[in-house]
Amino acid sequence: MHHADLPSPDAGTPPQQLTRQRKAAIIVQLLINDGNRLALSSLPERIQEDLTREIAAIRLVDRDTVNAVAEEFVALLDAIGLSAPGDPLATLEAMSDLISPELLATLREKIESGGQVERWGTVLNLDDATIRQILETEDLQVSAVLLSKLPVARAARLLGALPGERARRIAVAVKTTGDIAPVAVTRIGQALAASYGSLRQPAFGKAPSARMGDILNSSSSKARNTMLGDLEEADRDFATDVRRAIFTFEDIPDRLEQFDVPGCLRDVDPTELARGVAFAIAEGGQLREAADFLLNGLSQRMAQQIRDAGDDMGEIPTSDGEDAVGAIAAVIRDQADAGTIRLKAPKDG
Repeated sequence: MHHADLPSPDAGTPPQQLTRQRKAAIIVQLLINDGNRLALSSLPERIQEDLTREIAAIRLVDRDTVNAVAEEFVALLDAIGLSAPGDPLATLEAMSDLISPELLATLREKIESGGQVERWGTVLNLDDATIRQILETEDLQVSAVLLSKLPVARAARLLGALPGERARRIAVAVKTTGDIAPVAVTRIGQALAASYGSLRQPAFGKAPSARMGDILNSSSSKARNTMLGDLEEADRDFATDVRRAIFTFEDIPDRLEQFDVPGCLRDVDPTELARGVAFAIAEGGQLREAADFLLNGLSQRMAQQIRDAGDDMGEIPTSDGEDAVGAIAAVIRDQADAGTIRLKAPKDG
């Protein structure tokens, strides 16, 4: 029997009466007949199966119908400005070469867990006392999962701080985490974050004494000393913590290593440096001690250049001088915060 003798449900059928699946099959078959190799394997298996079934059912289609379907397809392409996979997992696979393997795994786990939000970051940022409380009171498998999520060094330290019997039982329970599903781990993280995280998240990133120290660091020396005196009377312990958080120009000799001086001063504006050093030398006392400490940490040539530049400025107004020494101290504080240098612990009192 010849193909021409076969009945065809699509022969002579107006394109508007064909299903979208059948039109897609006609376009795919038309491209295949034209020698195109289509990457259909990238489609979800369900769509591959439906497309194969539709192509198998096509049999014969008259030329007018094929042309009409092709024209409709071209018009649709012209109207589309952007297309994407639509399916979350298909999107991830398409981006697998563009994002890190760690993020890819995290996003895949989140999608497979039904879109549940990952909360382990909140849990792992809890302080040691709270983490230890969880390890001592929660279910053994929950504790074992938490221990497994912690950085190795921190996990070892906290496990060693637990009572011996509890530590041993958690260590044994780690074995049960071998087959635990990612969804279960996500849910454990959510439960721990809900129970402990919301009550432990501070409103501010720094301790109260550190925040007060930052404020006083930017205050004039007179205002700073007045405020510290008032704090001493109101709350001696808090005042002590604030003093430890303060780093001013006067603290430089006691807290800065002299070999760090050249690196620190490279980031200071040369004009501010010369003005601050000249002002400190003229003021005398602790300010002069700090200026001499800085100059002694530099080469003789560099130190003399700073002195000469300061002398050329003449008498420096108090407000300008305080701003300059404050700017020098701020650069040193910034380098300490960034970890570039390490300041020595302040002396009590």
